[in-house]
Amino acid sequence: MARAAATPVARSVARYLIVGSGATGVHAARTLLDRGASVAMVDVGFERPGVPLPDADFTALKEQHDNPERYLLGATGEAVVYPAPSAKPYGFPPSKAYVFRRPDGVRIQERGFSPLLSFARGGLAEAWTGGSYELRDEELADFPFAAAALRPHYATVAHRIGITAAADDLQRFSPLTSPYLEPLPMDAHSAALHARYDARRDALNASGVYLGRSRVAVLSRDLGARRACGELGRCLWGCPRGALYAPSLTLTELLTHPQFSYHPGWLVRRVLLDRATPGGEPRAIGVEAVPVAGGGAVEFRADRVILAAGALATTQVYLETLAAMGRADVALPGLMDNRHVMIPFVSLGRLGADVTLASYQFHMLAMGLDTGNWRTDVHGQVSTLKAASVHPIVHSLPFDLRTSLRVFRRLRAALGVANIWLPDTRREGNVARLRRMSDGTSQLLLEYGDEDHDLVATREAIDRTRRALGALGCMAPKGMVKVLPRGSSVHYAGTIPMREADDEHTTRHDGSVRGVSGLFIVDGAGFPWLPAKNLTFTLMANATRIAELLD
Repeated sequence: MARAAATPVARSVARYLIVGSGATGVHAARTLLDRGASVAMVDVGFERPGVPLPDADFTALKEQHDNPERYLLGATGEAVVYPAPSAKPYGFPPSKAYVFRRPDGVRIQERGFSPLLSFARGGLAEAWTGGSYELRDEELADFPFAAAALRPHYATVAHRIGITAAADDLQRFSPLTSPYLEPLPMDAHSAALHARYDARRDALNASGVYLGRSRVAVLSRDLGARRACGELGRCLWGCPRGALYAPSLTLTELLTHPQFSYHPGWLVRRVLLDRATPGGEPRAIGVEAVPVAGGGAVEFRADRVILAAGALATTQVYLETLAAMGRADVALPGLMDNRHVMIPFVSLGRLGADVTLASYQFHMLAMGLDTGNWRTDVHGQVSTLKAASVHPIVHSLPFDLRTSLRVFRRLRAALGVANIWLPDTRREGNVARLRRMSDGTSQLLLEYGDEDHDLVATREAIDRTRRALGALGCMAPKGMVKVLPRGSSVHYAGTIPMREADDEHTTRHDGSVRGVSGLFIVDGAGFPWLPAKNLTFTLMANATRIAELLD
């Protein structure tokens, strides 16, 4: 006789229970705590490893670290980027492996979609590059609230995390309505590109090209316990000063609050529902979670449940909840992610120039391409090569190793990459659903297919960007352009969208899920469309807005 499954242990934790410690979760939590509520957070929460030699710059780190090869490339060389047509000119270092680690039992099947998931303490934004852009009023037209309702929350988040920006030509694409910090000093290569743009502004603007300073969540002056950027050149490996914002920094602050409790080591499977009311809609009363280390399920009980696990993980929890209600065949249409293209370039006037490795490592310039229709405008960020693992670039050169190294040394100060993103819209054929396995478990199935107009728009954006780089004195070889797979930009959204219409599998303006009282979604799963911009700042602002509305 089969043994009956043990009844999960129930724990009553707080009035509000938040699933996930990423960008949306920590800012929703902070807002609720500021309002006097009690908040619990359930999370897998893989932790960042310790930071070695926190005051050393990139060169000193290599010279003084006990085992620099292991730190920079991994114990088994797992961070080495090998030659391949699809290889990027960089790879995530071993110190960021915790960001992409998956618990046992988490399985995803993809068709036309290559996603990254994070179960780290702080989520995927532990590995972001800090791009923080407000949406224009028109870009919020599809959201079921006025654009003005989001502006104060942009300001709240900017005040909390610190964002650098400058008033410039990019304001036509991203307004500056929040309290911003002064930008960091530009590296010599970025400054040369900016000066070239200034000299050719009229012609570039006439062709719909605009350049300016990136809006970046990095400190140009101290903020609380965080120290301003020291230009150490270690951004990719994790800022040792806390200057480049990561959600784990906010979580550390939350842990000192008497009304906050954090429960790491738990993978949430589904939302618990109370269906005791005859004829009424079910009510969320908590979540069921299993320990990452193995063992039986536990129920975490609360008055309200907030899903903030990231769009894909939130989608899976929602689908598992429906399956537990007897609805295992639901397919959620509208999966979105911005098309991402990498365009390497060489600034011809910088050939043979000196390189300063001790510098802010990521993008200092951003680009907007005006298409004549705000829904199809293109956004880009321009990064110049400074401190980095250079072997992916060296081995891509068409020479023997010795010659490639000699050529690279002359090229290094002139190298850069323009990353551009295109918008995405919800489409019926791009879906998320559960697939039941023979052993009784399930996996998330993601299906995505591009349409002809996507490919045409991508080609046009590439051509315009290459022409713009040419006007800035750069050569961008067409053969080196990389159109990355859908899922590469990590701007996932659209599966349970906010809408005015009272449709099933949607949320209201306050993030509440239709059909389940007491359940709220504050991450990208609720976004009804994706402009061509980095999403995280808007996600944090929207989570803050929703948390202000909760009763």
